[in-house]
Amino acid sequence: MKYDDVQTPVYICEEAKLEANLQLLDRVQRESGAKVILALKGFAMWSTFGLVGRYLQGCTASGLHEARLAREEMGREVHTYSPAFRDDEIDEIAAISDHIVFNAPSQFHRFYERVKRINPALDVSLRVNPEFSSSPVDLYNPCGLYSRLGTTAADFDASIVPKLDGLNFHALCEQNVDALEGVLEAFEAKFGEYIDTMKYINFGGGHHITREDYDVDRLIEVIRDFRRRHNGIDVYLEPGEAVGWQTGPLVATVLDIVDNGMKIAILDTSAEAHMPDTLAMPYRAEVRGAGAAGEKSYTYRLGGNTCLAGDIMGDYSFDRPLAVGDKIVFEDQIHYTFVKNTTFNGVQLPSLAILRKDGRLDIVRTFGYEDYKHRLS
Repeated sequence: MKYDDVQTPVYICEEAKLEANLQLLDRVQRESGAKVILALKGFAMWSTFGLVGRYLQGCTASGLHEARLAREEMGREVHTYSPAFRDDEIDEIAAISDHIVFNAPSQFHRFYERVKRINPALDVSLRVNPEFSSSPVDLYNPCGLYSRLGTTAADFDASIVPKLDGLNFHALCEQNVDALEGVLEAFEAKFGEYIDTMKYINFGGGHHITREDYDVDRLIEVIRDFRRRHNGIDVYLEPGEAVGWQTGPLVATVLDIVDNGMKIAILDTSAEAHMPDTLAMPYRAEVRGAGAAGEKSYTYRLGGNTCLAGDIMGDYSFDRPLAVGDKIVFEDQIHYTFVKNTTFNGVQLPSLAILRKDGRLDIVRTFGYEDYKHRLS
């Protein structure tokens, strides 16, 4: 698609690519017997939930607002986890959730009777920490040293097991199935005696299932083997990034070009505000038609339109000189972008759009001054 007439900045989710990811995830469900739910923390474009809900079993939420979004906009299973539930939110969470996941026995003891009174059908599980992870970035390692996420074997309270419906772990970050196998080994070594008393085990997220080099066949076998070892127990996976992976770009426009030892193109978007993981992970976003610095004839540093000195996307080279008004297309900017973006410096949030399978571009949401103002007081 050409973006010459598109008002920028804008995230564009491509419907055909999203459905291809969902079909692959559904294959995992059908062939392994696992259930796949969408982790809203990675992808929460609810205007696509009609499509997502045709393939996946529901959503996993990280608190009240995500749980409400899942219930209101998808209406399938709602699993809600929080490192610590708030007393003034727990009743509503219990009422709208199908599964609630406590982070520690202390939260279980505080809230179990209360949530079961509110919703007797509610399944209750505990997040455990297998203390094993090959996560490539410490910032995203839920099993790192001194992690607050999940209960270790040393702190596990076996007295609550008869009241638990499931155990959850989450130890991966953008990883292949070999990483899952290592985690499963640690999980079964530490918590294996409890597995067969449960209705289900949740393998968490971080499975990069839709990445081109992911070993999907092996994942299916690993899940099958686990279920065979444990009497056909239900298994959940909760990918977020894998749902939105490679489903569309962030399109920006060159506003100005300045020279300070090198050419610098200032864009109408921001790495800090609109592409936060490029700085947090960090990683270099791919730009359509561009190469590494010096690879092509004309090299530019791409910078955001905020006053933060470090608001830089990186150095890229192009076949021709850039000009004011040119469009810059940052690939794969649908996951962990608009769910985390901000109005820092008052910069306008990018619009949200869906490129339909018939080629139509639907702008489903635009943002303006009121969105900035009402985050403040």
